[in-house]
Amino acid sequence: MWWGGRGQSFNIAPQKEEPEMGLSGPRSIRGSRMPEHRSRQPGSRLASGCLPGEQILAWAPGLRKGLEPELPGTLMCTNFRVTFWPCGWQRSQDTPLSSEYDFALGNIGRLEAVSGLSRVQLLRPGSQLKFIPEEILIHGRDFRLLRVGFEAGGLEPQAFQVTMAIVQARAQSSQTQQYAGITQRKAAQGSGSRKPPIPLLETSEDWETELKKQGATGWRVSTVNARFDIATSLPRYIWVPNRTLDSEVRRAFGHFHQGRGPRLSWHHPGGSDLLRCGGFYTASDPNKEDIRAVESMLQAGHSDVVLVDTMDELPSLADVQLAHVKLRALCLPDSAVSEDKWLSALEGTRWLDHVRSCLRKASDISVLVTSRVRCVVLQERGDRDLNGLLSSLVQLLSAPEARTLFGFQSLVQREWVAAGHPFLTRLGGTGASEEAPVFLLFLDCVWQLLQQCPAEFEFSEFLLLALHDSVRVPDTLTFLRNTPWERGKQRAQFNSYAQVYTPEYSQPSVGNSVNLQLSVWDWDLRYSNEQILQFHNPGYAPEHYPDSWFSRQQPSLMVPGPPNSAWLFSRGALTPLNQLCPWRDSPSLLAVSARWLPRPAVSSESLADQEWGLPSHWGACPLPPGLLLPGYLGPQVRLWRRCYLRGRPEVQMGLSAPTIAGLRDELSHLQELLRKWTPRISSEDHSKKRDPNTILPQSP
Repeated sequence: MWWGGRGQSFNIAPQKEEPEMGLSGPRSIRGSRMPEHRSRQPGSRLASGCLPGEQILAWAPGLRKGLEPELPGTLMCTNFRVTFWPCGWQRSQDTPLSSEYDFALGNIGRLEAVSGLSRVQLLRPGSQLKFIPEEILIHGRDFRLLRVGFEAGGLEPQAFQVTMAIVQARAQSSQTQQYAGITQRKAAQGSGSRKPPIPLLETSEDWETELKKQGATGWRVSTVNARFDIATSLPRYIWVPNRTLDSEVRRAFGHFHQGRGPRLSWHHPGGSDLLRCGGFYTASDPNKEDIRAVESMLQAGHSDVVLVDTMDELPSLADVQLAHVKLRALCLPDSAVSEDKWLSALEGTRWLDHVRSCLRKASDISVLVTSRVRCVVLQERGDRDLNGLLSSLVQLLSAPEARTLFGFQSLVQREWVAAGHPFLTRLGGTGASEEAPVFLLFLDCVWQLLQQCPAEFEFSEFLLLALHDSVRVPDTLTFLRNTPWERGKQRAQFNSYAQVYTPEYSQPSVGNSVNLQLSVWDWDLRYSNEQILQFHNPGYAPEHYPDSWFSRQQPSLMVPGPPNSAWLFSRGALTPLNQLCPWRDSPSLLAVSARWLPRPAVSSESLADQEWGLPSHWGACPLPPGLLLPGYLGPQVRLWRRCYLRGRPEVQMGLSAPTIAGLRDELSHLQELLRKWTPRISSEDHSKKRDPNTILPQSP
């Protein structure tokens, strides 16, 4: 995490003389005994117990390097995590896996053992250590680096054992087991059931409430997927047009990839609708009734429909994964890239290029949604990656409600978690070759918006950092499963449904029952109140609160779209379509009138210019209230230093503190530096310059 460990508490169980994993070392040290003054448990304060099911596998005294000053402490490995405990450090509350000293086993990306100046061994799960390490390096998938050196003088067996314990624990780790242990500890902290801080959208009431909040009167909540027999990757409840019967929904969804047919994602107060769906299943053979049902759901009562191919101009999943791997390798403290070539290497990762592409595409779609009353349909083959990214960014750009702390968390829950984004697969939890951190790319895009429009967002980058780090921590089911069905099965909610029942799953015993409704949004079970306060942006302007959004009180000023028209949005331009469905031999919609054809775009003309372009003597046309259009050219997109360079403390200097007290401390630090440098200025130069203490007023 980004915070330090002060003010937190952590307990471990006593270590046995022989770890249960049966670690063995080189013959020269197998029979050796540790010195009596070093072989004891490092302090009785650490022996009060682990999480349920957690066991200490090995520990060794060490020195955390890469910091100034270096920290002496103890490196410990359990079957859940690797922890470095600094000497004299205390935690005041039970917040498992929440400090900068903890590495969940699933978060370890690379483990290296070092001996001397040139002997380095990369340790994969199942590897055998070939020498006694003097130092180990744990590279986190979240851009952190834990570098620990071991003391000499009879402690070699402990250094070897703790290193091998980490190797074997990674090979045997079970995220489900870790989740169960952490959840039981969390459930024991509270009494009774907890109301989720954010609606988890697992009941029809949650979906009804959200639909009413958006003011989408032309839509209803359908229970057609209540048994997950249409698509296990979809939520149990979906939004469909009022006039569409559930039988038509079932018929239409069968002609889309993975059964993910068109459904409402967001309703704009001006009247437009944003839909998302999977790709057409062209191998199907729909009849006329099926085609009419598909067209009816794509049009959603609008005469103007725009199909957006979300994969057009955006990186592929393989591109995202490759860029993230290169970025992580570049940003680690032990990167071999020299400082003079670092910026060019950063551009070479293509990560910032992918961020620019996403911001540009989302900006264009926001213009489509807000410029005219129409139906905009996001179409991606799987409908589980880029559709969620673009839909979320469009709402952040177009809806002030989504920029509030509550609204943003609700947005992530609806467009990512409930919509079936495969978190576990995309984050490498299944070991498959489909790893691609699309969600982390989305968080970077949101951070760019925060930097460009800081007064428009109620939340800060620390909420984004918390989400970024939470995807690697097995403490809730939010990021541990790929679909709502899998989460529901884990919670034993759907055993009564014959279609989805699995014999190997059984209800937990009454004595071991826990509150499994905990989600990532239960921040108070992981972070202190002081840390949660940092989620709030102190620069958020009250006038941007959604209650002041004019469209909630006044009629829409949006222009109606062209009658009976369909468009394809590709490469920044609208192209008329003769039909919406790929199965028809003749046009399904009326021909588009020539006056509605898009004007040829000039190279310097954005989509906003095309949509709101007016005769020059009319003057500039203002953007709709509440709409943000971000910059995405060149240096307008920057590196998220507080996230990606967290392993380099020297780079973190100069970043703004999250609180007023923190800013005051930074100001005092800068004043102290100025005082130290002032005597070095010559008397002649000093007479020409103002006293630095008059430039920066003294802090109280």
